[in-house]
Amino acid sequence: MPGLLVLMGSGETSPTMVEIHRAAARSLRAGARAVLLDTPYAFQENSADISARARRYFARSVGLEVEVAAGITGADWVFSGPGSPTYALDRWAGSGVAGDLRARIRAREGVTVLASAAACTAGLATVPVYEIYKVGADPHWREGVDLLDPLGLRAVLIPHFDNAEGGTHDTRYCYLGERRLSRMERELPPGTAVLGLDEHTALIIDLETESVRVAGRGGLTVRLPGSTTVLPTGTHTDLAELRRLAEGGPGTGAVTPPPPADPAPAEVTLEETIRTCEELFKAAVARPDLVAAAQAVLDLEAEVVKWAADTEEDAGGVDQARELMRLLIARLGELASTARLRSQSLPSLVEPLLVLRTRLREGGMYEVADAVRAAMQEGGILVEDTPDGPRWTCAS
Repeated sequence: MPGLLVLMGSGETSPTMVEIHRAAARSLRAGARAVLLDTPYAFQENSADISARARRYFARSVGLEVEVAAGITGADWVFSGPGSPTYALDRWAGSGVAGDLRARIRAREGVTVLASAAACTAGLATVPVYEIYKVGADPHWREGVDLLDPLGLRAVLIPHFDNAEGGTHDTRYCYLGERRLSRMERELPPGTAVLGLDEHTALIIDLETESVRVAGRGGLTVRLPGSTTVLPTGTHTDLAELRRLAEGGPGTGAVTPPPPADPAPAEVTLEETIRTCEELFKAAVARPDLVAAAQAVLDLEAEVVKWAADTEEDAGGVDQARELMRLLIARLGELASTARLRSQSLPSLVEPLLVLRTRLREGGMYEVADAVRAAMQEGGILVEDTPDGPRWTCAS
């Protein structure tokens, strides 16, 4: 079976990366064994829930039945993602998984997909992100699994390269920021490049043909002392050219840039959808168009369901979306009590809210569904659940 190495900067179980996963899975033979390595997050109390959500994601979105395992012997497809890079390194070194991963790449067989924390271990050194960013340890490197060495790449891999969660402080470069990364680069062995993968972006290496492709929303940065080269999404090249860039040599022009206009726009992130729905809601209320406002809440609920399998929890995107949804629902309840709303057609507002409440209940989000009902009652709309479905009346 052809070999494939896929490295992802983030978003590994989100809608943004579905097509990349599907393309990688197409090379698998019928009945292929697919393994999810849960090591990076195995220490977390909710590890079983993360695994369950990841398995649902691959089954429903990619069409791949995945088993959770601690080893990869006999696996055709291997995936590992979020968690702690150093926790994974310690366990993989002791169990032999690190050697098995290198052997897969050296043999150029099977599909290997590493994302986020797991991708952080792919180079000759690893960023101990939890220890530095959350515990306050001095910037330092840990030895990596170095899957890039069999490919002739002397480099470290840094996911979340364009992270912007910090707002007032620099969280680029997997939460290191420029100051710490610059210091750490000086500690790398001479001739080592930094390969930076943006969020929701993948570096796809065909191990048989040695073709290289950048896909997703961002780009791949090849960073050396005194030089930086960015390969944007849609770029096609090969390993030989990537090696030259990583060694600081002149390029040969063997890089096909992306087309000027991509006919298929990239999938938006949940954070972008949250902002859009909030703006649409505010604009609808200002007109006023309460039907459009209710539709904005429905759209937000649909995105919550869509992103429910995302196993990267640091950004808290789904929780943020749920909180906003509760806030908007409460706002609709307030508006429902105004005389301006009562002069409009109530069914045009109430019916979408009942649809929203039904969908929330079907998705198990009973607390939010109850918030919808309470908001409607506050606005003078009484909801009664009957065997034939919910009914509503206007309070006297």
